[in-house]
This record gives sequence, structure tokens and C-alpha cells, in this order.
Amino acid sequence: MSTPRPTVVSAARRRTAIDALRRGAVPENGLDLLATGLDRFESALDAELDAVASGASVFKAVRGEYGSGKTFFTRWLGERAKQRNFAVSEIQISENETPLHKLETVYRRLTERLATASFPPSALRPVVDAWFYALEEDALAAGADEKDLDGEVEKLLAARLTEVSRHAPSFATALRGYRSALAEGDEATAAAVLAWLGGQPHVAAAARRSAGVRGDLDHFGALGFLQGLLTVLQDSGHRGLFVVLDEVETLQRVRSDARDKALNALRQLIDEVHSGRFPGLYLVITGTPAFFDGQQGVQRLAPLAQRLATDFTTDPRFDNPRAVQLRLPGFTQESLAGLGVTIRDLYASGASAPDRITSLADDAYIADLARAVGGSLGGKVGVAPRLFLKKLVGDVLDRIDQFEDFDPRRHYRLTVTDTELTDVERNLAAASSADGIDLDL
Repeated sequence: MSTPRPTVVSAARRRTAIDALRRGAVPENGLDLLATGLDRFESALDAELDAVASGASVFKAVRGEYGSGKTFFTRWLGERAKQRNFAVSEIQISENETPLHKLETVYRRLTERLATASFPPSALRPVVDAWFYALEEDALAAGADEKDLDGEVEKLLAARLTEVSRHAPSFATALRGYRSALAEGDEATAAAVLAWLGGQPHVAAAARRSAGVRGDLDHFGALGFLQGLLTVLQDSGHRGLFVVLDEVETLQRVRSDARDKALNALRQLIDEVHSGRFPGLYLVITGTPAFFDGQQGVQRLAPLAQRLATDFTTDPRFDNPRAVQLRLPGFTQESLAGLGVTIRDLYASGASAPDRITSLADDAYIADLARAVGGSLGGKVGVAPRLFLKKLVGDVLDRIDQFEDFDPRRHYRLTVTDTELTDVERNLAAASSADGIDLDL
């Protein structure tokens, strides 16, 4: 059973989703329009989001093979968080760009990718500005007059960040420096101090001196800054922060010493979340089964394996969505074709000739196209969704929409070239002898 969709879809939301699929990418938003098979997770995950909005914190691990929809799933869940007025941030873990064992880099990427329902990345400055506005409003509501406002705001700032300042006093210091620079009309210094607050390295020494902070953010300070960011978000009207650490399985390919540090950093993050240090945080990691079960991944660190242990010996239908680890079983031939039908119907609802779309790309044709794309990848249907949807939208639906005499059964032959495949898809395609698959129907 698929997730109920709104009966009226705006042209902008439809276009955004379709354009992303045409490029072979996961849409940034509008995922509720495409979601199939996620309804079994909704109740438990919505309850967790509501708990986080009330001051709890949650850690979740999502496991699935390549192509099983992990990125789609986390963005879909992120949209549900945004609907509850959460801020969200999606971070790609990689050895060179964002190594997990350097939490200061992870925090920097978090602020760079920070988004809210109103502001795209990076939303750090609008969030901080909204926080100071909220402090001013609170001070005025408490009876402060204009000449005492700065002093009262300073008292509120210190009070709200008392707990944060125990671990990271420079967070509050930097906020004061940012506000002072703005009050003096020094935009360059204000921007530099805010960059430092966001974990950026190599901020000009003069700006740091002006704000009263020194050096760059380090691994241990990053957790204190995350705590501070959560406080600022909540005081400025946001009910929580939803963070995704995507593709943590890349840890399996790094040097053993860096891998051990990263696994321990992950264990530390889980413990901090469960200790209640980060109220309002919903933290998700994604990875392949090999990462969670293999000796080069989670199993390498026994305390981490213990924290993530989840029973997957039963039928996937009975997986517990409240468990610390969720399993995405991946696509079958039937579910892939069902997703194609969903996309076709969404496309047709905004097409110039919707009847022609649904007639020429009927359910049977879409099922055959899904089978053919899976065949071109060595029969691995589970990794086919990205390529299948790219072909369906760009090669079939677009042509039906634009050319009255185009019939995909007569005029289209599926071909898959090496250059349009990812590394994983390319390896699977190499195992198949099919150079191209005719849809000779």
C-alpha cells in the first residue's frame, strides 16, 4: 500500500521532482509525491519526531544495499521533520571531504548544509538573526526599555547558553562578537565571526580577536557547538534538528587507524545522544549491510556493535520500526514497476497530453521497461531504480509528451552506456552480456 498523496500538486513541486529524476538524482523535496512502501514506517517515525520536538533525542541507523532507497528514505523523513518546523542537514561522509573521525569537519558540513522550511543551505545566519530577534522580544516583553535592551539581551544570552558554556564557552563569546560587529556596522567582521561559529577554519585573525575567540574549532569543541546550535534553533522557533550522516560505509575503505577513530567517534555520538546531551536532535546514519555486519565496519568495535545490534532474522514484514536500526529491503520487480506507475501518473498530471502519456506508457509497458533496465544491470533489480526512473522520464515520457507520433514500443530501444552508470552500476552491468535490450512488444 502506498502513502496517500495530495490530490492537488503544485506545478513547481511536480517540476522539481520530475527534473531531478530526469537527471538521475534523488529530489531534494516533494518526496511525499513519490513515496511507495514507506507507510509501514510512518507511525513509529512520526512518534519519534514528535518526541524529539518535545525535548527528547533519537539516534537511528538505516541499512540497505546500493539502490535500496536510503537517500530517498532519509530525505522523505527529513521532509516530515521540516513539516514539524525542524531544521535539517544532510552530510555525505567521505575520507577526504568529511572524515567522520574529525567531528569539527562534520559540524562544519552540518552548518553548511543547514536548511529550514524557509531558508535553503546555509540557513545558519537567518537562524542566528532570528535568535537575537527572539531575545530582544523576550527582553521587551519582560519590561526592558530601549536603552536597557542590549544589557537585558546579554543577560538572556548568558542564561540560555549556561549549559553550553560549560563545554564550549567560545560559542557564546562568538555570538556576542557577531552581534557587536553588526551593531557597529562592520559587516565583514560579522560575516567572518559567523563563519567561525559555523566551524570554518582560517578565519581572519583580526575578526577572531574582535570577537574575543582564538584558534579553530577542534574535535571536542564540535560537540559543544552542536549543543549551542540546538539551543539557538529551539529559541528561534524551531522544534528540533534532523541530521543525516550519509554513506558511512565509506569508512570501510579508509586506513585502519582512521577507521578505528571514526568508529569510536560514532560510538561517542550515539552515547551522547542517548545521554540526553542533545535535546531536540534526531540523528540518522545510513550504510550498507556489509558495514553493519562486516569485520571492516561496525563489528570491528564491540561497544558500537552492541549499541547497533538489531534482530533481522525474521521476515522483513515484521521488522520493528522503533528499533535503533531499520532495514530497507530494496526493490523487487513488482515494486519497481509500481514506482514507475506512480512517476508516470505524476508526470501525466502536468503534461500537455495526459491521456497519450497513460495510454502509450501503460502499466504493462512500464513493467517491461523495469525488467529491461534490471536486465541491463545483470538482473540486479535492487540497484535499478535510479537508472530506470532516469530512462522512464528522459527517454520515454518526455518524448511521448513532445512528439505526437512517438510510440515507445516502436521507436525506443533501451540502451545503457558505460558513461551514464555509477561505479556500482557499472560493475553489475559488466556481469551482464546485454549490450542493449530491445523492448520488442
